[in-house]
Amino acid sequence: MSSARRLPILLVDDDESILTTVELLLAEEGYAVAVAANGQEALRRVAAQRPCLILLDMKMPVMDGWAFAAAYRELPEPHAPIIVMTAAHDAQQRASEISADDVIAKPFDVNQLLDLVRKYAA
Repeated sequence: MSSARRLPILLVDDDESILTTVELLLAEEGYAVAVAANGQEALRRVAAQRPCLILLDMKMPVMDGWAFAAAYRELPEPHAPIIVMTAAHDAQQRASEISADDVIAKPFDVNQLLDLVRKYAA
């Protein structure tokens, strides 16, 4: 197992069904996964342990994806790649607004998600 797989992937989404489904999917692939329901909780997770990859929803209560990304980028490096997960019709625009490394539209294809995770968490 590579060292990247020992670092958690941080999954940030306010949709409990997405958190549960993606967490199970990634765990079955051998990844450690940390979850957060909003950006504020995600910042606490990052403070506890830096992730190797962040899967980030944009529209969430408490702290949205834009605010999280801005706060995260202010932390000392290294920064994990960020993949935006959004149902917005302008998904690529959302990703570029926060200088995300990639984007996946919801509802997403499981194989496409796994391909992106392998690409950035490897």
